[in-house]
Amino acid sequence: MKFVRALTASLAPAAFVLLAGSVFAQDVKVDYEKSFDFSTLKTFALKIGTAWGNPIGEKRVTGEIEAELIKKGWTKAEEAQANAVVILHGATQQKRDLNTFYSGYGGWRWGGMGTAQTTVSEYTVGTLVVDIFDAKSKQLVFRGTATDELSDKPEKNVKKVEKAAEKMFKNFPPGSKKTE
Repeated sequence: MKFVRALTASLAPAAFVLLAGSVFAQDVKVDYEKSFDFSTLKTFALKIGTAWGNPIGEKRVTGEIEAELIKKGWTKAEEAQANAVVILHGATQQKRDLNTFYSGYGGWRWGGMGTAQTTVSEYTVGTLVVDIFDAKSKQLVFRGTATDELSDKPEKNVKKVEKAAEKMFKNFPPGSKKTE
């Protein structure tokens, strides 16, 4: 019986890590004004609308979004000359998961011997919102959102931002043919 408990205790954290990897998959969504003619937009100005308190991270995200728009044929310009204004909003939120592992024949129903161990996992979820406005009409024409668990390792977060930007602008501008 001790062997089964030891095996369960050693496998439970590994199972949690595997489960956590699938639960915290990056979520990227895009919405846009269906009637808007995106071919009228060729230049953009980019600015932070809601800062998330990490100037280094903000600079990285800004650079990544700029690079994706430039890849799509847009040109960066001063706000007064741009025909699109791109505004970035960032936010972080602490989340908690409770995980309970049971061993033995315990529990309220069976009344036997057994143990339960509950662990609390805290993690930070980051959300990036990219809004694109038509500078002339001041109307929102595109919104992309990306949500993912943040790592305490900057290099992992850099890769997550790159991946989110690629997903967000994969079929951009809306209505264009897919380029593969």
